[in-house]
Amino acid sequence: MFRIPVFAVALAATMASSLALAQASSPSRAEVKAETRAANKAGELTPAGEGPTQQAPGKASTTTRADRKAATLEARKEGKLQPAGSTQQLDTAMAKQKSTKTRAERKAETMEARKKGELIPAGEGAGGGAPPK
Repeated sequence: MFRIPVFAVALAATMASSLALAQASSPSRAEVKAETRAANKAGELTPAGEGPTQQAPGKASTTTRADRKAATLEARKEGKLQPAGSTQQLDTAMAKQKSTKTRAERKAETMEARKKGELIPAGEGAGGGAPPK
């Protein structure tokens, strides 16, 4: 004797009803083809390659390339260019700080956090900074 769980029966009933509704509401292939032929005869179809075009790009720059290059060279001479990569003041300030812990202390803290499950998996961090405590 086979016993079918109530959940399986309910699931099957739900799937059957949703499938029937989906088939009843969508037109058949023959109906779609007939609609397309009628639209073609009435001239309502857009010819291939004549669909909507891309919008024109925004307003062009008011400075020439030569002007931008000259401004960049001038800023470089004056030391006003930011270095490539992170240019946040907090990042540079943190990089200048010296650590108050030894490598062994940091490793011990990391191992403890790992045992407690407090480490954030790779790729799931909030984008920098210390994890919430």
